Amino acid sequence: MTTTSSPRIVVLAGGLSHERDVSLRSGRRVADALRSVGVDVSVHDVDSDLVPALVQLQPDLVWPLLHGTSGEDGSVRDVVQMLGLRLLGAGPRESRVAWSKPIAKTVVSRAGLSTPDFVTLPQSLFRELGARHVLDVIVARLGLPLVIKPSRGGSALGVTLVTSPDDLPQAMVDCFAYSDTALVETAVVGTEVAVSVVDIGDGPFALPPVEIVTDGPYDYDARYNPGRTEYFAPARLSQDVSRSVIGAALAAHRALGLEGISRTDLIVDEAGTVWFLEVNVAPGMTETSLLPQAAEAAGLSLGALYRSMVDAALSR
Repeated sequence: MTTTSSPRIVVLAGGLSHERDVSLRSGRRVADALRSVGVDVSVHDVDSDLVPALVQLQPDLVWPLLHGTSGEDGSVRDVVQMLGLRLLGAGPRESRVAWSKPIAKTVVSRAGLSTPDFVTLPQSLFRELGARHVLDVIVARLGLPLVIKPSRGGSALGVTLVTSPDDLPQAMVDCFAYSDTALVETAVVGTEVAVSVVDIGDGPFALPPVEIVTDGPYDYDARYNPGRTEYFAPARLSQDVSRSVIGAALAAHRALGLEGISRTDLIVDEAGTVWFLEVNVAPGMTETSLLPQAAEAAGLSLGALYRSMVDAALSR
């Protein structure tokens, strides 16, 4: 859908999380794309000048492109709504649920999606019970290999694939550098796929799945430095499996009550089972990010797509 007048948009980018640089790159890319189709856009950091700026500007819409805690835990979105301004994307409560990987996995599993078996363990528990005893129980219960990741956060920061019990202690230390709670889940071997969901006025729909192939872990460096990772958009999946991953992403989007935009990360195992890993309510929009690649694979102009998303958010 389109409108004849140009809305005033504020893109929020930056913040103080570990993912600040990625957020700034995402914000600039989206702002440039919207300006290319004649939209009035300004980009603002999350600092002491933000609230006065929003009060003065009174934009028609605020688009949070903040990665990490304040941008995805619902807090900044709460402030935007308390100022009486509209948001593009998930509301504060829905964002908080999706931001917590263990809660999101629980919600989507109740909706019928498969997700790897997992436990959530705070750092304090290791101190109280003894790290070695807890780690032994984890291996006995979940087996190996395991994925250790912060219970909240993105860009694969603090994430480790563990194939040997000897590597578990260091993996936990790396995880706790980014969060005081670790999500430990059974590692699923298969094809990594990301499915982006957007809404341009007729309800959520999925962009083509993107397949991720990397030599080694799909870590921060592999995500944001060109050359480390090979992407296939659309993913090299059979029609049936492609429909399954799209269905899983849409089901997760709806089960979590999301709006406007999301990206769901999945793995397809050798049997064709689709496993939900996590969902992102503020997916990256950099030159190597998955949503822009999916849009281009669908033959969509990024400027036109983002403008339609803006118009849809304003019409809700």
